Amino acid sequence: MRASRPTRRTSLAVLAAAVCLGLTAGSPAVADTGKFQEQYRPQVHYTPAQNWMNDPNGLVYYQGEYHLFYQYNPNGNSWGDMSWGHAVSTDLIHWKELPLAIPRTDDEMIFSGSVVVDTDNTSGLGTRKNPAMVAVYTSAYDDGRQAQSLAYSTDRGRTWTKYTGNPVLDIGSHAFRDPKVQWYAPTRSWLMTVSLADEHKVEFYSSKDLKSWKLLSEFGPAGATGGGWECPDFFPLAVDGDPRHVKWVMVVNINPGGIAGGSGAQYFVGDFDGTTFTPDDNGSYTPPAGTVLQDFEQADYGAWTTTGTAFGTAPATGSLPGQSAITGIEGTGHANSFHDGDSTTGTLTSPAFTATSDYLNFKVGGGNHPHNPNAVTDPQPTPTGTVLADFEGDTYGDWTATGTAFGTAPAQGTLPGQQSVTGYTGHGLANSFLQGDATTGTLTSPTFTIDKKYLDFQIGGGTHPANSDSPTTVELVVDGKTVRSATGSSNEQLDWASWDLSDLQGKTAQIKIVDQNTGGWGHINVDQVVLSDTQAKPQSSETAVNLIVDGQVVQSATGSDSETLDWASFDLRPYKGKQVQVQIADLNTGGWGHIMADQFTTASQPALSTLQRAHWVDFGKDFYAAVTYNDAPRGERTMIGWMSDWQYAGNTPTTPWRSAQSLPRTLQLRTVGGRLQLTQQPVQSLNTLRQGPAVALNHVTVRPGTTALPSRGNGKALDIDAVFSPADAKKFGLKVRTGAGQETVIGYDTANQRLYVDRTKSGAVDFDPNFPGVQTAPLKPQKDGKIHIRVVVDWSSVEVFGGQGEAVITDQVFPDPSSQGVQLFAEGGSARLDSLKLWHLGSYRSK
Repeated sequence: MRASRPTRRTSLAVLAAAVCLGLTAGSPAVADTGKFQEQYRPQVHYTPAQNWMNDPNGLVYYQGEYHLFYQYNPNGNSWGDMSWGHAVSTDLIHWKELPLAIPRTDDEMIFSGSVVVDTDNTSGLGTRKNPAMVAVYTSAYDDGRQAQSLAYSTDRGRTWTKYTGNPVLDIGSHAFRDPKVQWYAPTRSWLMTVSLADEHKVEFYSSKDLKSWKLLSEFGPAGATGGGWECPDFFPLAVDGDPRHVKWVMVVNINPGGIAGGSGAQYFVGDFDGTTFTPDDNGSYTPPAGTVLQDFEQADYGAWTTTGTAFGTAPATGSLPGQSAITGIEGTGHANSFHDGDSTTGTLTSPAFTATSDYLNFKVGGGNHPHNPNAVTDPQPTPTGTVLADFEGDTYGDWTATGTAFGTAPAQGTLPGQQSVTGYTGHGLANSFLQGDATTGTLTSPTFTIDKKYLDFQIGGGTHPANSDSPTTVELVVDGKTVRSATGSSNEQLDWASWDLSDLQGKTAQIKIVDQNTGGWGHINVDQVVLSDTQAKPQSSETAVNLIVDGQVVQSATGSDSETLDWASFDLRPYKGKQVQVQIADLNTGGWGHIMADQFTTASQPALSTLQRAHWVDFGKDFYAAVTYNDAPRGERTMIGWMSDWQYAGNTPTTPWRSAQSLPRTLQLRTVGGRLQLTQQPVQSLNTLRQGPAVALNHVTVRPGTTALPSRGNGKALDIDAVFSPADAKKFGLKVRTGAGQETVIGYDTANQRLYVDRTKSGAVDFDPNFPGVQTAPLKPQKDGKIHIRVVVDWSSVEVFGGQGEAVITDQVFPDPSSQGVQLFAEGGSARLDSLKLWHLGSYRSK
């Protein structure tokens, strides 16, 4: 028997004015001052008191404690001096930081690994009465070699001793790392899963004593291979809770090449026979059938027209001279812009055709240089105005240099040991690669009065923003403060940048070119600094396949810095009945400055790329190096990931710490939508941080626009559980951390059946160009048509769990402390909020 539903729908506007059932006052806002109260300091997620942290390591449960080891720099807030930090918890939520566990030494850093409890004393490093906790970690030697080593503890992990026979597994590789070790009962032996990062492989080894290891088999390449494979994990899970039906799950973290564009964690489901892992999905794929528009199998391009020389006069039939082997070609012919190498440019454009199908599917490969709608395709002259520096002289003139990076005079192009520098004007430029990336310094202009609307300049070099520990930037300094800054894009090709100075007219200013970075891409290139009333625009350097409607690029796809062609798709539904064109553009002369395309086919369904077909643990930008606990109670499988992304991890605006770990998550393997999926939910003990009765809303009509929840629901750390019915809304959901023009949007797109997080307006988003954006995850409605969303909000993150936990998005956000609002929204129609419960969360340090 099912209780009848209420017949009256209450609008939120009316509800907000009323006393809401269960609505209670939230915790007062905590001032962002003092230790563990700093701006952006997580209150729900673990962070060390200070310094850099990345991968979780050695997750193990022993004698009532969950141990969390992690990659840690004891000497600073950026990556380096990798050691193992340490924290413990009795419930996976309340953590206590312990002293450094395994420090780096003069000859090795301590990279990622795992910890086991050697209950039977197979290693002889403890006793049966007092078993040793044994850490199996990667020794990263100063010569670049990576091998597996042991350290052990007989006092519950408080002190550690390195095994004198280290390393215990060395194959002479520079990319052999991150061992996950577990006891495999059927063979009464230890099983190691370890990564061959550059080969996109995982190897299995077996040992009876943790010291001598025998190779069993290899797995991979498979799934997503756009970056290095790291931090593998391997574990059994019951299917739909049935202990008689068990599958093995292989988790492989990948960087770059994740589903959100940077770091990510993918997984495979299959069977393990004690030696070999066999995935259920063999990776084969047949794209949707359709009508071929162009397959490049003819002797020429037919009605397609070319400009420039990059595409030659006819389709290519394989690799071009100087090009690596190409894979993924359909048939024998394809469009390939590598004619005469990366230095050539050009376009290949289809005749106009009427969009009658839903999708245009095609294959694309080559360079990863996306279309920039703000860029120009024709060369532009240097803007007219007041030239503050063109760096054409024999000295820097009245500019002042410090340090050694810039030398005593402008560089005449490329410096020794540097990749080819292009895009600058004339003969000279400011180039801080003098003696390599190891040098640092500044170059500062004399003061000047801002009397024009724009400051234009050409910039290249490393991507290290002004608020990072080690910037490579151009900065505008007014009244002693940096009010504008720009950085390179880890490219030796200089491009135009421009600052709007409308609000600074009449001010006295200086330009400061800064190189304080000694790592990779630790330099900056600058030329043609001009005060002007003309805004310079960047020069297009795309290698892209573009869909053009009414002369405008409306959709675009690029390669992945790979000679493998993969499927991509354009959505033609918005342009049905219109004239459209396809243009394949190569406007890049640098590295990977070419594009390949093939098999343009109109179809009723989109083709899916290898990246889209892979199975992802998390679809957000900030979940990486994810591993699970050994020996967890009741056989639970609990995972923690590093809550950051290597694209910008060193630039996030936090101090005196950098990075947090994700919430621990309980994993299950469930049949969802007819296939096995890894599902996740925050561990139950998160509920211990809930404060007071829940804010509760029921049966609320969410009309187009946004409506704030009552202010008593505002907060910086929240646990929100909501169920929606889409009705006729195109999009709907929640906005959190709203205020002062800021918002983080957690929404659902009904047409595409996608859960999404939009952090483009989430606060501080300009510290790295890879940070702002929208992340999406596939999520089908439940059988009753409803959408279930749970959101855990912290001072600098959101973790979103959709459905049964099959769609998860983890993103960092950096809003102002005052942005604490929560709103409901709908677009293109109304939705219904069936139920919502919101809890304020306290700090894990409060226990």
